[in-house]
Amino acid sequence: MPKKYLVTIVVLGLAAGGLFWWRSSSATPSTNAAKTTAASNTTKTTSSDGFDKTKYSTTDPASIWVIVNKQHPLSPIDYAPDDLRDPNVTLRVPGATEMQMRDTAATALEKMFAGASAAGYTLQVSTAYRGYGYQKQLYDGYVSSAGQAAADQESARPGYSEHQTGLAVDIRNVDNTCSLEACFGTTPEGEWLAANAYKYGFLLRYPQDKEKVTGYEYEPWHFRYIGTDLSNELHKNHVQTLEEFFNISGGTTYKAVP
Repeated sequence: MPKKYLVTIVVLGLAAGGLFWWRSSSATPSTNAAKTTAASNTTKTTSSDGFDKTKYSTTDPASIWVIVNKQHPLSPIDYAPDDLRDPNVTLRVPGATEMQMRDTAATALEKMFAGASAAGYTLQVSTAYRGYGYQKQLYDGYVSSAGQAAADQESARPGYSEHQTGLAVDIRNVDNTCSLEACFGTTPEGEWLAANAYKYGFLLRYPQDKEKVTGYEYEPWHFRYIGTDLSNELHKNHVQTLEEFFNISGGTTYKAVP
């Protein structure tokens, strides 16, 4: 091939290669930007380890992640679940509405009680669901006997109680040792529950030394169903309260209903 043609081909080849390189380089920033945007959008809804904190609502009263405390009442205030049933476990008062739980929570409770039984412990439901009207009777009774300030330390106002969701349960041992007392946490049953409840989707809702967060003193008998996805995530990260995990306000001061 004549040299002049060879030179022409080389020059054209270099020019084409340069054009390809320029186009590739100019496309890279937009591709990287797209990847960055996608990553940014992901972090808006997930924790650092990829857990999706928006999978369920924390305000919908029917959500298993709903947060109910003195700053966040149920909405509507008189909410009542429509899937309550008796869990097939030992109940303090068989047949009473206050023994019922929402179906998904009742199923999980049955598994947890079976696990406790296999480990040599016999548990009993002390109380579970409390509707708005029943909670009002309890709270008004505390106010009448001890005053509102004392009542607010011992009982939730109606519409502000986790028991109204049908997802909370107070548990005791069958011999009634330390029932609804802090010392329940030192009983074999209380210790087993504290160590194992997360495996079944339950959270010891009012842990020790967290009153300023949850609004309530230590209640080693009070467990809340949140599902195993969340309970395992809290356990893995050593987070004790829903308020801290979701960065939602709590505390001991009541927020008035609008």
